[in-house]
Amino acid sequence: MSTNPIWAKTPFSYGSHVEAFTKHFRVIAPDTRGAGRTVNPSGGPASFAQLVDDVMALSEALGLDRPAICGFSEGGITATIAGIRYPERVRAIVNDAGYDMFNPAAPTFTIMRQILGGSPTATQADPVAFENGFHSSEQMRGVLEMLKLDHEAAQGAGYLTSYISDTFDRITQSPGFTFEDFARITAPMLILVGDRDDFCSPEEGVVAYRTLQSGELAILPGTGHVTTPQKVQIAIDFLRRHA
Repeated sequence: MSTNPIWAKTPFSYGSHVEAFTKHFRVIAPDTRGAGRTVNPSGGPASFAQLVDDVMALSEALGLDRPAICGFSEGGITATIAGIRYPERVRAIVNDAGYDMFNPAAPTFTIMRQILGGSPTATQADPVAFENGFHSSEQMRGVLEMLKLDHEAAQGAGYLTSYISDTFDRITQSPGFTFEDFARITAPMLILVGDRDDFCSPEEGVVAYRTLQSGELAILPGTGHVTTPQKVQIAIDFLRRHA
């Protein structure tokens, strides 16, 4: 997903919560490489390392002094790797349900191969299987149409197919870091998750939290893999203490 306003009312995006953050912080919300209105100039797959380098390059170009980085799901993974690779350049980190892939045995990898490739053992994307999977319910069909509108409005008809293929490797393989690497993060970091999250388990959240040099952990009851006003307020309170 991107900063496209069509996501503003969905629970899968920070889009509807940006205003809450702006009451306390200067907010910079870029579309990641190849998503929304941001092109992928080199073409092909973009790794988490590339997304992190993009964030750091944007920070440098804007003259930011150790910004706080806040991300949900894939954005949380990117924020965390930024803290691992560039500890001196990050002021604080919020990882909202984005720590699953730091467990090499996480079920996420199998789930994403099924979603993007049509099989739990898929080795490449299958755009037809991807679309078929979204036809299981009216709600999912609606999400598929929004995905098309989001990416194809900015980058042309049929672009979603290319984006799925370019994303497959990134979200079906380990990013190259594990929970042990969280010990390299020197910035204060919040681990934020719902107790009903299908991707990030509370147990893994505890493991991640205990590895941090300076960390906080918040587990919300009755909450799945979504953003909520309560989660956002916890993130804001954390950032106000540390950013």
